[in-house]
Amino acid sequence: MTGRASKDSRAEYAARVNRVIDHIERHLGEPLSLAALAEVAHLSRFHFHRIFGAVVGETLGAFVGRLRVERAAVMLVTNPRASITEIAIDCGFSSSATFARAFKDAFGMSATQWRASKGCLEDRKIRKALGNPRQAASISPCYLDPRTSTPTWRYEMNENGSTIEGKIEVAELPAHEVVYLRHVGPYGQVDVVPRLVEELRGWAVPRGLYTPDTRLLLVAHDSPTVTDEDKLRLSVCFTVPPGTAVAKGGDGEVGTMTIPGGKFAVGHFEIEPRRIAEAWNVVMGDWLLGSGFQPDDRLCYEEAKNDPRQHPEGKIVVDICVPVRPL
Repeated sequence: MTGRASKDSRAEYAARVNRVIDHIERHLGEPLSLAALAEVAHLSRFHFHRIFGAVVGETLGAFVGRLRVERAAVMLVTNPRASITEIAIDCGFSSSATFARAFKDAFGMSATQWRASKGCLEDRKIRKALGNPRQAASISPCYLDPRTSTPTWRYEMNENGSTIEGKIEVAELPAHEVVYLRHVGPYGQVDVVPRLVEELRGWAVPRGLYTPDTRLLLVAHDSPTVTDEDKLRLSVCFTVPPGTAVAKGGDGEVGTMTIPGGKFAVGHFEIEPRRIAEAWNVVMGDWLLGSGFQPDDRLCYEEAKNDPRQHPEGKIVVDICVPVRPL
């Protein structure tokens, strides 16, 4: 097999596995049989199991189990009114006993202990990521935006002795059909997102799918406070018209998916790229805890509004979009 043919073959297998991962993520709380997932990949059960392990680096069972327990870990903190048993069932565990064993194996403590101490653990991770202690943002009381009548809050963040101000609103957002390239591993390095954007743009332009209306969305499928760095998944996405198809076997690792619409908390930020983790915590921590909302299981994403390399201060203008429902 030539080098080009080998590369195309690997890309096709990666694309098939990505379709399976997208399916798993949408149906994580449901039974997921090997036969059904193999059908999504258009592979036999025997070959699919081996190929999935080779591409992902985990067995199918280990991957599904890890995603379920990591989703539960986030829900234990962000859905404080839900019981541990309810969360276990919602995340696809067959019983509270099965969940308890899996959680203890994954995190070295019980779900009850995690729920009680998670705020402290998350704060330590944020400090490590930022290199200094995080100061909580100031959140104003809710008001109705006079232009849109949407519930809106103002926030203030401290930055090098100065104050950054912005707003968080709760609004109905549409679903987005997207094409994507996916990265697995740490993605805080400055070159990861720009490289993937350029690769995806190089694919989209010849197909007429990169237009002035194209929006750049970044989907972080895992929580950096829960998932190990080498297993973090990031999808760099371009919006495309509904019904856009990706040719099987001819488009490499480019995939398609739908980012569901609905009610979202949308935080508007203009910040240094290194502070994205802190901006997420403004929405998911400082705002969420007093908002009367809780996140649900739809995909969170960022919408990048500019290229920070073109900003006079090197800042990124970004909307952080978190799906929510009443607490």
